[in-house]
Parts: sequence; C-alpha cells; structure tokens
Amino acid sequence: MISLRGRRALVSGGSRGIGAATALLLAECGADVGIGYRARGDEAAEVAKQIADRGVKSFAQAADIGTREGAELLIDRAVRELGGIDLFVANAGIWPVADVAVAEMDDDRWFTTMRENLDSLFYTARAAARAMSDGGRIVLVSSTAGQRGEAYHADYAASKGAMISFTKSLCIELAKRQITVNSVAPGWVDTEMAAGAMAQGGRERIAAGIPVGRVATPRDIAGPIVFLCSDLARHITGEIVNVNGGSVLCG
Repeated sequence: MISLRGRRALVSGGSRGIGAATALLLAECGADVGIGYRARGDEAAEVAKQIADRGVKSFAQAADIGTREGAELLIDRAVRELGGIDLFVANAGIWPVADVAVAEMDDDRWFTTMRENLDSLFYTARAAARAMSDGGRIVLVSSTAGQRGEAYHADYAASKGAMISFTKSLCIELAKRQITVNSVAPGWVDTEMAAGAMAQGGRERIAAGIPVGRVATPRDIAGPIVFLCSDLARHITGEIVNVNGGSVLCG
C-alpha cells in the first residue's frame, strides 16, 4: 500500500542495523535512497548496492555528522545526487556498552555520547530542514531509554530524551511547510550495537521480559519509520511511536 516512488530519502547511520533495514525498505517502496555512515565503508557500499539493485538511485557518503561541516557535506551530497530531499531519517548514534554510574562517569564519555547522538541530530536536522521540499518527512530514531531513563547509561538516556523534545519542537516550526517530524522509540533490537548487552544480560531473559516474547529485528523498526515517511501518516506530527513489543507503555 505504501508507494514512495519519486521521493528522495536520506538515512544517517545507514551502513548497518536499523539504518540499513530502513534504507532498504524505503527503496523497496520506490524511493531513491542515500545513506550516511561514519567508518564502515565496505558495509555502506554493500547497502548502497542493494538499494540500487531495487531499481532506484543510491549513494553512500562518509561523514562525521557530529560536526557542522560533516553534516552539511552529507546533506549537500544528497541534494546533488538525488536532486533534493523529501525524507530524512536521523538514525545515527551510539550506545556505550559499559555500565557507568553518573558519580563515576568521566567528561569524555558524556561529551562523546552527546556529540554522536545529539549534536549530530542538530546539525543534520538543521541542514535537512533548509534543503527539504515542502511536504517532506523527518523521522528521528530515539529509544525507550529517552522516556523512562536508564540507570548506568544516563548519558544515552539524556541524549534520547532530548531527541524526543527536539521532535516536538521542530514539528511546530516546520508545520507551515507541511513537513512532519516524528520519532520512533525502539526497545531491544537485534543489532550489533545491542549484541554485547544482550550477551551479558542473557538474550532469553531479555526476550522473556518483553510481552510479545521476542526481541525486535531491525526491519520491525524500519516498518513504522517507513509508514511515518508515507502519505498515510501525513496528519501525524510531533509523535513518539513506541516499537518495543509492549515492554514500555507510555500514554
């Protein structure tokens, strides 16, 4: 039911996990899709190839989007390669694996998490909003941690909570241009980023704590993101869509 043919999409953090799954699903729906990545060039090139194999335009661009220059480089490449931007999925980010209490957290961990998760969002969203066509869609990938907090990962939770507030602020600013801004908040997802934590905590124990009884796949998260990019969701803006199998229920 969802056709994105003729739409031009950009996904940050698109070389693996949720970003790669989202980029491929956007392409399956007919969108031209570019991806940004930090360091995994071979994986990014493979995702771009799989996108192109679906008969649409694609590119992969290395960029340090925690800086203004890197973010603008990525957005400029999308405009140049695709002719503009209609859809932007802000997926890039990190989750530091080690448990660290706030009282023991050093400055470097705090500032690194904020740079990779929050500064990168600000720089890319600002550049994308300037370049985006009226009627566009912006979807931010947040986390359940941004809603309920996460002990020993306060840096990550704070960055994702800020992303939720950013969603609600930006959606009003862009509403007159008919650009919607929403966030998808996943719980546990079977990605490389979460693999270490799941190994430590026990995958079966984690799955048992999710009401539907399983950990999400990246494509489980990609589906709602693509829905929010479609015209089916044109009257939804400023919302936080929880995709967590019922593990966190927010009214």
